[in-house]
Formats: sequence, C-alpha cells, structure tokens
Amino acid sequence: KTAEVLGGKVVGIYFSAHWCPPCRGFTPKLAEWYTQSYQAKGMEIVFVSSDRGEEAFNDYFAEMPWKALPFADRERKEALSTKFKVQGIPTFVILGTDGSIITKDGRSAVTADPKGEDFPWKPKPFHELIGDAFVGQGKAPLDQSAVEGKVLGLYFSAHWCPPCRGFTPKLAEWY
Repeated sequence: KTAEVLGGKVVGIYFSAHWCPPCRGFTPKLAEWYTQSYQAKGMEIVFVSSDRGEEAFNDYFAEMPWKALPFADRERKEALSTKFKVQGIPTFVILGTDGSIITKDGRSAVTADPKGEDFPWKPKPFHELIGDAFVGQGKAPLDQSAVEGKVLGLYFSAHWCPPCRGFTPKLAEWY
C-alpha cells in the first residue's frame, strides 16, 4: 500500500527514462546520494518511467535502489506528469511528509546538496531572501522598518532593457 511505503516520509518523484542521456547521467548520482544520505534522513523516491517499453523500464529500474510506479500503470504516470506539469526529463519533484510540493526542481536542490545538509530543501522564507538593508531615493540607507507591514512588489529591471525603459516611468507614475 502506498500509505505504508510512503507515509510520513519526504517523497521524491523521479520522472526519467532509459533512453534519455541526461537521465542516464543523473540517475547514478541520485542513487549514490540516496543510499549514502537521503534514505537515512527519511526520504523515499518513486521512479515514474517514460520508457517506451517494459523491458527498457526493467533494465533501467534494476539500477535504482528505490521504488517505482509499475510500468503498466500508464494512466497514473500521465496523471502525475500532468499534476506536476512535467515538461521534460529528468524531472525530480520533492514532496513534504504531508504531500505538499516542496520543489518541482528537486534535481537542482539535490545536485547542490548531495549530502542532504539542507534536507528536505524547503525554500527559504521571503524575509530571509530579501534581507534587511535597502536604499531609497538618493541611495539613502533604509532598514527593515521601511518595508515592514507593507505590501511589497518586486520589480526586476535593467537600464539596457528597452521594454523596461518604457515601463519603469509608468510604474513610477502609478506608484
């Protein structure tokens, strides 16, 4: 039963295929990291195959130390691919113990942290990312109190960007 195997664990859903060169490069690394770190930390991985046949699936899955969705369950494979908006492979989606999405870019998360020191790779809260030092007009330094309790809009722009050069004055006018 799924609940018995995956219940209470962080789950990585690994969309991959034997015929895919980037997958063939990533799978051995993920298997190494999983057996050396992630499994002991409470992670389970489920392989969801995009292989073209059961024989290729069986050969590829034999290289993996985790679980797999049965190859014959193509309907569930399609449902999972749709749910997580899989555009290409390899894709590694990480779910929290409650089933919520931690990241759809688990491949980047685990590649940057093969030992799992930041497991389960939850995104940092916005306040940590934005920091507490800002500048106002004339480059006057401002602290966290300048933005506290306000609705923030982040505007990413560049002086060399023609659409930005047209939009920035309008945004300033509306502000």
